[in-house]
Amino acid sequence: MTVRAVARGVGHYLPEKVVPNAEFEKTLDTSDEWIRTRTGIERRHFAAPGETTSQMAEKAARRALEDAGLKPGDIDGIVLATSTPDLTFPSAATMVQAALGMQRGFAFDVQAVCAGFIYALATANAHILCGQAERLLVIGAETFSRILDWEDRSTCVLFGDGAGALVLEAAEGEGTPDDRGILSVDLNSDGRFRDMLYVDGGVSTGTTGKLRMQGNPLFRQAVEKLATTAHTALERAGLRPEDVDWIVPHQANLRIIKATAQRMNVPMDHVIVTVQDHGNTSAASIPLALSVGVRNGQIKRGDLLVTEAIGGGLAWGSVVLRW
Repeated sequence: MTVRAVARGVGHYLPEKVVPNAEFEKTLDTSDEWIRTRTGIERRHFAAPGETTSQMAEKAARRALEDAGLKPGDIDGIVLATSTPDLTFPSAATMVQAALGMQRGFAFDVQAVCAGFIYALATANAHILCGQAERLLVIGAETFSRILDWEDRSTCVLFGDGAGALVLEAAEGEGTPDDRGILSVDLNSDGRFRDMLYVDGGVSTGTTGKLRMQGNPLFRQAVEKLATTAHTALERAGLRPEDVDWIVPHQANLRIIKATAQRMNVPMDHVIVTVQDHGNTSAASIPLALSVGVRNGQIKRGDLLVTEAIGGGLAWGSVVLRW
């Protein structure tokens, strides 16, 4: 018998405020056409004043629990991926734990920027495989609108806010690629590329700071590293690209998504794309796309998925799972 971490439920939350590309034309030298052509983004959601990362995470978590037919008391722990927590500490995860009324188990944050949900999935998977937990909430939630430089047209048009959540549950498998659940994980980082994507604030500066990015170099790194990590994870699972039903990528840029799919020889009609509606929601990106894919009837039980992401650090990785 092999233990697998199986997806039991999924859900997401998006703030009410929708910001179309045209909104940026009022204050920046940009246009809807410029943004669409270079990124594929058409609109994004921004959190309301006072709306926090943990609040959005809680709403996504409740929807995932409802989808799973479970209650907060059935959950053993929370792993929350974010780079925009409400406070320096305590963790946003413990705030979600309290809001859900959970009085047992554990909760902590994972920070790997846009790759955060991949790292959170890998961490939750390890807890389940070692017997530390039977059911976990894995959440990605971000309020990137709070760290954007509104005078930098190369970055402020890219990002949005939101949250997505997944319930993972321990289940028995046969130890073959036909099992449901997480089949393999590949994680990587290289701190030499730190300056490609970072926030120029923190404890050392005494300020929150603003997001800074070197777009073209990051694009080249992203396409190469995302395709490589996906192939590595598939090989570890004993699978090939032609076995994949859906790629569920980090939704950063449509050109990156298309280039990565091409390198994997997976057609775009087998890729979940939500970047046009959400923009780049960092660690919330993949769980949002998973939830939308399930809701739209694209992702079905038994489908083989590859999720992959890259973010500041640089940190990148992928997870292969059967839904």
